[in-house]
Amino acid sequence: MTDLTIAWQRLVDAGQTCPRCGDTGSEVRTAAATLTAALAPLGITVRLAEATINLAQFEQAPLESNRILIAGRPLEDWLGGATSQSPCCDVCGPNDCRTITVDDTTYETVPAGLITRAGLLAAAELLAQPSASHDDPTQETTGTTETCCGPTAEPTDLPNRSLPLATKAGCC
Repeated sequence: MTDLTIAWQRLVDAGQTCPRCGDTGSEVRTAAATLTAALAPLGITVRLAEATINLAQFEQAPLESNRILIAGRPLEDWLGGATSQSPCCDVCGPNDCRTITVDDTTYETVPAGLITRAGLLAAAELLAQPSASHDDPTQETTGTTETCCGPTAEPTDLPNRSLPLATKAGCC
């Protein structure tokens, strides 16, 4: 199995976080659950790593709070977006908090849909990486199976995955 890590960090001061970080936390967990269900059949395990930063760290680098990394890259990089900032709340004091802009929309709370979209892009990149079986043209197969797209080969080192030998437009 291949791991896809979603890392999310936010400010926690005296047991409190700002509303946008709290709401993003719910969205991150929802996206992780969605990605787990979608990617498990492809042999990808989703790992969610949640971290906190303290007030001193936040004051030094406020845009590190509410930051999401997927496979080691910032969420906004996967989506062609940008990071910005805006005033937040009492927990954050005079510091502005992180926002992201994607497709001309600025988000204070990062929605699960954007996280899921970035996760799927990261998963596609993971699946496109060469493995020993993809590099070896002599790789044995266990046989073929007929699908709506034609026969599929089933490499012995990729259990539960079928590779289409032919595809029809609009299916599989």
